[in-house]
Amino acid sequence: MIDSDLSGIEKELVLKYLTDGNVPVTVTPLESEPEESTGKIKPVVSAVFPVAFSSSQITVMNEGIIVLRNPPQNVLAFADKQVRVEFYFNKLGLYFDTAMKRIQTGLALVVPPVISRIQETPIAPPQGFSASLYFSVSDKKTVNITCHPLNGYDLFSKPVWSGIPIGYQKRAKEYLEEFVVQAHAEKNAGNGLQLISVCRYLAEDSGKVHNRQGRADPPSVIYADYERIVFGTGAGNLLLAQNEEYALKMTFPTGTASVPKRDVFTTCLVEKIYSVPDSSRTCSVCRYVAIKEEDQRFLYEKTTRQLFF
Repeated sequence: MIDSDLSGIEKELVLKYLTDGNVPVTVTPLESEPEESTGKIKPVVSAVFPVAFSSSQITVMNEGIIVLRNPPQNVLAFADKQVRVEFYFNKLGLYFDTAMKRIQTGLALVVPPVISRIQETPIAPPQGFSASLYFSVSDKKTVNITCHPLNGYDLFSKPVWSGIPIGYQKRAKEYLEEFVVQAHAEKNAGNGLQLISVCRYLAEDSGKVHNRQGRADPPSVIYADYERIVFGTGAGNLLLAQNEEYALKMTFPTGTASVPKRDVFTTCLVEKIYSVPDSSRTCSVCRYVAIKEEDQRFLYEKTTRQLFF
């Protein structure tokens, strides 16, 4: 197993890399309360968003001091707090924890003795609903990618505003007001229930830095009913194109040993793609366009049981 902390020589190379410039970083405030059982501080997950700084806003001094020039107003609240700084070095995700200090020209960070590799634990696919998208690639080959529900998003049930964490509701409300206006003009949102999940997903953008730069995650399913399914993707992972149709297989567990699952085959049309300037995420709202009558009845009964009973 690879040690998560850099060696002395590796750290010297990283410091030189930072000093040479052209290295954007992401800064996230850390909670001051110890995490249970570990004694470590952890990133805030509700009320404060990570902030990305471009290389033009950063100066790294030879002493290992990072100066952040002209920080936005919301970042000034990070002063005198512990923060996590994340960045890429040769496409490898690295981070360190340090204190943010206010100085005359902005904010400053001192690079600590320890710089660590970002470690990610593989997530086992959940044993439940899944949606497989099929699309053509070069040489007329067809490939598929399996998508799973995003943790915390209940499919085939009515999204409620209270389901959005309080720290994200203000931003989500701003998105919703804009999207409702678009929906009325374009008449492509049906009953519009999916917009709550769309706004929540865009507002909850974590700005996550992976352990490897350029890593692509499959889309997540954030909403589904008997008419539509919504896929959420992160930065650089957009797979679906506006107004294009894709083959789709939805797999449902049945809870019986003799027939453990039911597959529903359909095609779906990408009728709307949602994105906002301050989020790296994208939502693709897809409407079913070719589906068997018994499958549509199955989805309708599943949805209405969840929505109204």
